[in-house]
Amino acid sequence: MAAAKPTPTDSLSFCLAQLTAAAGEGVGGGKDTATNETPLGRALLALRTRHVKAAGGIERFRARGGLRPLLALLRRAAAAGPALSQAGPGSAPSSVESAASAAPAPSSGPAPSAASPSTPSPPARLRKTLDLALSILANCCTEGACRAEVRRLGGIGPLGAVPLLVESLTACQDSQCLQSVVRALRNLADSPQHRLALAQQGAVRPLAELLAAAPDPALTLALVRALLELSRGCSRACAEQLSLGGGLGPLVSLASHPKRAVREATILILANLCAQGLVRPALGNAGGVEVLLGELRRRRGSTGASPASQQPLVRAVCLLCREAINRARLRDAGGLELLMGLLRDPRASAWHPRVVAALVGFLYDTGALGRLQALGLVPLLAGQLCGEAGDEEEEGREAASWDFPEERTPERAEAGSFRSLRSWLISEGYAAGPGDISPDWSPERCPQPPPPPEAAEPASPAPGPTLLRTPRTLRTPGRSPAAAEEPWGREGPALLLLSRFSQAPDPSGALVTGPALCGLLAYVTGAPGPPSPRALRILARLTCNPACLEAFVRSYGAALLRAWLVLGVAPDDWPELGTRPDRSSQHRELGEMLLQNLTVQAESPFGVGALTHLLLSGSPEDRVACALTLPFICRKPSLWRRLLLDQGGLRLLLSALTRPAPHPLFLFFAADSLSCLQGLVSPTVSPAFPPAVPLDLGPPSPCLYEPLLGPAPIPAPDLHFLLDSGLQLPAQRAASATASPFFRALLAGSFAEAQMDLVPLRGLSPSAAWPILHHLHGCRGCGAALGPIPPPGQPLLGSGAEEALEAAGRFLLPGLEEELEEAVGRIHLGPQGGPESVGEVFRLGRPRLAAHCARWTLGPGQCPRKRALALVGLVEAAGEEAGPLTEALLAVVMGVELGAKVPP
Repeated sequence: MAAAKPTPTDSLSFCLAQLTAAAGEGVGGGKDTATNETPLGRALLALRTRHVKAAGGIERFRARGGLRPLLALLRRAAAAGPALSQAGPGSAPSSVESAASAAPAPSSGPAPSAASPSTPSPPARLRKTLDLALSILANCCTEGACRAEVRRLGGIGPLGAVPLLVESLTACQDSQCLQSVVRALRNLADSPQHRLALAQQGAVRPLAELLAAAPDPALTLALVRALLELSRGCSRACAEQLSLGGGLGPLVSLASHPKRAVREATILILANLCAQGLVRPALGNAGGVEVLLGELRRRRGSTGASPASQQPLVRAVCLLCREAINRARLRDAGGLELLMGLLRDPRASAWHPRVVAALVGFLYDTGALGRLQALGLVPLLAGQLCGEAGDEEEEGREAASWDFPEERTPERAEAGSFRSLRSWLISEGYAAGPGDISPDWSPERCPQPPPPPEAAEPASPAPGPTLLRTPRTLRTPGRSPAAAEEPWGREGPALLLLSRFSQAPDPSGALVTGPALCGLLAYVTGAPGPPSPRALRILARLTCNPACLEAFVRSYGAALLRAWLVLGVAPDDWPELGTRPDRSSQHRELGEMLLQNLTVQAESPFGVGALTHLLLSGSPEDRVACALTLPFICRKPSLWRRLLLDQGGLRLLLSALTRPAPHPLFLFFAADSLSCLQGLVSPTVSPAFPPAVPLDLGPPSPCLYEPLLGPAPIPAPDLHFLLDSGLQLPAQRAASATASPFFRALLAGSFAEAQMDLVPLRGLSPSAAWPILHHLHGCRGCGAALGPIPPPGQPLLGSGAEEALEAAGRFLLPGLEEELEEAVGRIHLGPQGGPESVGEVFRLGRPRLAAHCARWTLGPGQCPRKRALALVGLVEAAGEEAGPLTEALLAVVMGVELGAKVPP
């Protein structure tokens, strides 16, 4: 068979020449009588079906300069835009092309040829020409280099293709052609500026209307892909057109499409639409809330889903919380549980601020707040106060709640309700001043204009000016006082929710807990700048509420307030000292005020009954917590004496020291509590009360034993003691026999040693024997007792000091025992000793040393950290034998000597 005869359109050069000529002289042109078709039409058809679709065809078309005449051809057609409004919808492109063909040509080119009566009508022919040109453009724009070239040649705005593409959507009935037009629009929407221009020129509504007409699967896929591109960073125009075009319902239906590409694109479109408040209520009515929640739940439950795939859905769900109707749907569909799951997930920490801000929408939904509290929201909110800021972008004004649509009422005619709402927004810190108020603010945060926040909060039941006193900040002239005192940082939403919880009649179960209090105190003491006054009001409100008193006792809240604010020791600072902003005076003032609030509650009739019930009838843990807390919040002697001394609270606390700690700071709290109680029992230290560390006794006394050690001893020794090491120490028999009953019986009695000149002393090292020999010969305070004492930092158990003390007791030398104990205390509990030495001294098991240790630990003026560390050492040294430690601490607290009678 003979090969097909080549035609001129087989040449790309011929097609480009026809395109260039048409771009210069108009799109009319003459008819080829042989084919009953214009040369331009044959060239465009060849370009679309042959040249562009060939391998590398788009690149060759662009390299040969085909885009410039193609865009010029479309631009000339766009110049006839006024004719569009004069034509019917079915002939819009034809009318445009007719007008374009009738337009005057540039001076450099020939005039467009008129169509003869025998040729097909210009509208029909020109419609086909434009369809082919737009299809070529759509195919070319699938390549990135072509899109860049289109922008370089003048951009999308002056291109003029958008109106033609939009008209083609309404006029064309062919699915293939529609797909090409839709694809062209999708490819043109490659930047925020282009997407906005397309939406403003009405490109979205026809797409939505086509989608609502239930097209074939291929066109449906093309439509959702185009709408996905157009809805990125969804503009108001895009949302309006999509809603007016009836696209919301079909999109919600397509979210369950069997084809994954359609389903995922549709869900992302719905998520993008949530950025516009005006469309969110209608989207919720169409079922969008349930769709987005279900998809987010599915992706969070899928092991292969990445956090990036969840981000647009999280953002959309949080935005849906801004309208009351959508919040109700979200709450009924399990959205609260889903949001709480996000807050608990450390992998979602970047979204936590957004989620907390979304939950503010439920501020006055009592049922939702109760559910959120039951799900554990309060400790999570407290943890958010000092968390890292997320990477979420700020939402624009158009994302504000649509429960309060835009009002264009002039300022002078402003409604009273809006003025009240604006006043409340400023007072609550949502805005710094009237100029910052947008009419888009959500009214669900204030369903009815409330009174000023301080008036709405319950007044303190306790008298006294200090109960409601909070630190002040400078007020800037010309601004609202509330705005000046209410900084609204990233912690603002969490604080607002916590404040709402604190206004409940009994907020103790949620807020007066260890995690919640730690979060609030960490924010108050760790904020880089002055903390929000709302946080201070929350703490003041809790300490002034009688319903919270027992919770403060059970949770060691009062002890925590004192440790963190007054003493400056937070849980993270124990036992290692942490670094925090130095505002100790402000924190101490706040802590003393809060403890004073608790004192007023504790000393009221209700408080006395509650504390008595806790101490006498509470669980073992509650009784210990009550005994520990009483010295902090009770100042009436009749109350604390009855509870702590008469009813055994002090012994209960002391006996709990050696049991497992119920709180990380329990021993710190206990040391502070015992010190405070000692100050209550003995406001001033008695002069007769022995100091914690023996004072320096001045220069040493003369030594009476050294003359026996020289080469010519005077008097000459008549006795030598033989040690296990073989060392012989000289001695005087008469002086040694009178020193103690032991040596009197040994050296002057009926034992064989009475007749021996070399008397063995078993189990005695030279260092331990040295102070004994000095004591036997009358030395008192000569310094020999310091010899066997190791320096601070070295263990006392197994040292010469322990051996000397044991020997002094074995040889019945009580004076030497006391002198050795005094030497141990002077070295290890003196200025060079530290808290770690206290436990070492206590391990020697000497009652007098135990009293020295307790006195050093609880002594007035002792550093709270050192006091607590010393108590830790004492507890570790005591082990399971708590009796000696309990008695020593009890004697020191009560201000009596060890061994004296104390309250049972």
